[in-house]
Amino acid sequence: MKGLLRDNLVEAAVGLLVVLLAGWFVAFAWQRTGGGIRDSIQVTALFPAANGVSVGTDVRIAGLKVGSVASQRLDPETYQAEVILAIDEDFKVPSDSTAAITMEGLLGGTYITLLPGGSPTPLKNGDVIFDTQGSVDMMGLIGSFINRSGGRNSAPPQDEENSGLGTMEELGAQ
Repeated sequence: MKGLLRDNLVEAAVGLLVVLLAGWFVAFAWQRTGGGIRDSIQVTALFPAANGVSVGTDVRIAGLKVGSVASQRLDPETYQAEVILAIDEDFKVPSDSTAAITMEGLLGGTYITLLPGGSPTPLKNGDVIFDTQGSVDMMGLIGSFINRSGGRNSAPPQDEENSGLGTMEELGAQ
């Protein structure tokens, strides 16, 4: 009977540890995805392209996190990416600020950087940032570079008179 009780206590302790670990993971994930920003303002930014941006993506000023992406959708009228930014209300971001989608490096993650303007009035809940710069299509940029790089080694097309080969009739007669 004592062995059975001991086994049940060990199983209960392991089960409690698993539940506590799962709770810690949920709290950590909630904070990392922007659910932990309580005192924030919601600002909309309209981007022509929002590649790499998803809910929870960092919003930074001067490289420091000031908020995160709360939601995103496609505007059916303008076909622009409408991104809702949750910005910590402690940061009084000027209302004429600009937003740009930036990469941390060649293989790094994507984030939204806010470039503060000079207006004395700060952004408030519901404002829209129209001055934005969308993400760069890295694969398109690399493909463009590769397609243009072969131009120096290839000879320009020559006309038949200057080629030294002659016309098709002359070649057939030889």
